[in-house]
Formats: sequence, C-alpha cells, structure tokens
Amino acid sequence: MIFTGSLRYIEYLLFARHRKGHGIHSPFVFDFVNRILRNKTVHPFVLTIEKLREKNIRDLRIINVVDLGAGSRRFKTSSRKVSEIAKYSAIPGKYGILLSNMAAEYGKSSIIEFGTSLGISTMYLAAGSPGSVVYTMEGCPQTSRIAAENFREGGFDNIVLMTGSFDDLLPQLKRKRVKPGLVFIDGNHKKEPLCRYFSGIYEISDNDTVIIIDDIHYSNEMEIAWNEIRSYENVSVTIDLFRMGLVFFRKGVTRSGYTLRY
Repeated sequence: MIFTGSLRYIEYLLFARHRKGHGIHSPFVFDFVNRILRNKTVHPFVLTIEKLREKNIRDLRIINVVDLGAGSRRFKTSSRKVSEIAKYSAIPGKYGILLSNMAAEYGKSSIIEFGTSLGISTMYLAAGSPGSVVYTMEGCPQTSRIAAENFREGGFDNIVLMTGSFDDLLPQLKRKRVKPGLVFIDGNHKKEPLCRYFSGIYEISDNDTVIIIDDIHYSNEMEIAWNEIRSYENVSVTIDLFRMGLVFFRKGVTRSGYTLRY
C-alpha cells in the first residue's frame, strides 16, 4: 500500500483510540479490540505462509500482469518479477494475522476475497477458519497460477480460486447462494468499482457479515468511497485502522465510527 501523504498518517496517530481499548465507550467495539486486535497468538500456520512468502520473494520469474483495477504506482509496466510482487504487493504478516483472527471469529461457512494476488492474504483467511470455504477472485491469469501453486504447496484445501473479472465472478457467487461471514476487498483502488463491489456484497450480507476494505487511504478517491460506504443505511459500526476499514451490520448496536490503532 502507498499512503496518500504523511499528514494523513500523522492525523491517524494523533486521533486514533488506543489499541488497548482506552477511551472506547462502545461495548461492542471494546470487545472487538480485546478479542481480535489484541490477539497476538502466533499459530503454526503463520510459519507455513511466511515460508511461501519468502519463496516468492526469491522467485525471479517474470510474468505479464493483467491489471483490471486502478493499476500500480510502483510498477510502471505490466511485466513484473514475482519477487517484486511478493515484496511490495503482498499483505504484511501483521495484517495477515489480523485477517486470520477475523476469519476465525466471523468466517462462518464462507469467506469472499476480491483480489488474490499471490495468495498470501487468502492463505491467512483460509488458515484462520479451516471450516470455511474461501472464494477468492483474481483478474490476472498468470498471478492466479502462482497463487494456485502456493495453495497446493501450503496444503490448503478450503480455497476456491476463481480467475476473471469481479463483475463476472460475483454474480456466480450470488447464483451459488453464498452467504459470506467475512469479505475482504482488495482488488480495485477506484471509487466507482469499490462502491459497486460493496453494493453487490451488501445484497447478500446479513447481520453477522463483516466487510474488510484494504487501502482506504490509498487516494482521495478511496477516502471518498470509504466515507460513502460508512453512510449506508444498515451499517452500524465502522472501524478505521488506517490501512484497512472494517464494516459491521450489527442490529441493536449504536451506530458509530471509530479510528483505532493497530
């Protein structure tokens, strides 16, 4: 992720509530902080996933990346080394652990991911909730093949990898009547597509669904989208972790928005 400016991050550090829950008056959010954000348990699967990350960082293959989203600020051409994608684009381990904690808590029977890339985030989701099916969508065929290699080598059998446009694949999930417990959106850093994907997921979500949006401060456009999403009628709680935004639909919980350190 590339931050839109150091001032935004300074504002985040100044105004974010304490990571231990100090100053949080919502019992729901306080409970979330203590059970999810503060859960630093290191599971054996972390070692497996991080070994695959290191393998990809050493992978000097060059692939042609089909980017259906906003494109990359770091990479200027479609030809990229796998090592560079693994180093600069894959989710950091800290946030991978957060994804696994949230998958364990909210994954239920199914999880949906927009944007597989090399599959690092996908494996954290799958490992966190081994009883869930993780439907992950990737627009680039060559990137998708490397993700499939990682899933096989890591021994993950609860991942369904779908390759193609999100606009084509999401209707397939709707026809399957997939009801996600958790959704991770990290595939297009433009306002219009992000809001469109959120609306599509919104239609098949329920009171227990949690949506995670990556890179909410990537650009002014993403921040506008994030603020628009926060205003949806049934959204009860939003949490801004600077890198990620979390959206809850809990009935009976006072509508609120928090900025928390992680």
